[in-house]
Order: sequence, then structure tokens, then C-alpha cells
Amino acid sequence: MNETEDTLRIDKWLWHARFFKSRTLAAKFVSAGHLRIDGATVSKAHFMIRPGHVLTFPLGNHIRIIRVEKLGERRGPAPEAQLLYHDLDPPELRVARSPETPLVPVRDAGAGRPTKKERRAIDRLRADSGVSD
Repeated sequence: MNETEDTLRIDKWLWHARFFKSRTLAAKFVSAGHLRIDGATVSKAHFMIRPGHVLTFPLGNHIRIIRVEKLGERRGPAPEAQLLYHDLDPPELRVARSPETPLVPVRDAGAGRPTKKERRAIDRLRADSGVSD
């Protein structure tokens, strides 16, 4: 194999592996300098990766550590995309990242900004008591 056959642009690979919804988003993410390959920060979307490279990048609330296993030829379904990499995150972090865990903390009902009905009631009370803003 020659060098062009066993390498792929990083933005294209991130898109094939389904880490980003579009290649443009992947390219912007890399250009912003959020990605490390084998410990070195990469800011060029045209950086060529090959199997064995270790990628470290923040995704959501977690830092992902991924080892490239294969280079994809197309953006396929999720099970096919998962064959392109090996997740090096510790297993306990994978459990903590499960979909059942809410990303936004649950708040008590009634906490926070008053509803429209409550605001109107407050306005009526202020008007009746003669208090102005």
C-alpha cells in the first residue's frame, strides 16, 4: 500500500466515525484546536491520520480518548462506524455517560422564573398596593 491509501483526512474520519453530523462541523472543530493526535494539538482539518493514532478531544461533557482502528470508505450506520475506532475511556466513565443520566440537573417545580399567570398576579398586587417599579 502506498501512503495515500492508508491515510485519511481527520475531518473526514471524524465524520465517517459519526462523531459529528457534518464534515464541516468536524473541520471547524479541528480548526479550533480542540483535537489532539498522539498528544500533539492539531489545528488543520487536512491532517492525515492512519490506524494506530490516538485521538483526544472533548465531546459534550466528556473527554473522549479514541484509537483509530480502521479508515472508513463511507459514512455508514452507527454499528459500522463503531468498528472504525476503539474507545480507550475507562469503563466506569462509559457507564456514567449512559443515556439514562440526564445532562441537565432536574429542578423543583415552581423554582425559577414566574409563569405569565404569576407575573400578572404580581402586577395586580403591585397596582392595588400603589407600589411602582
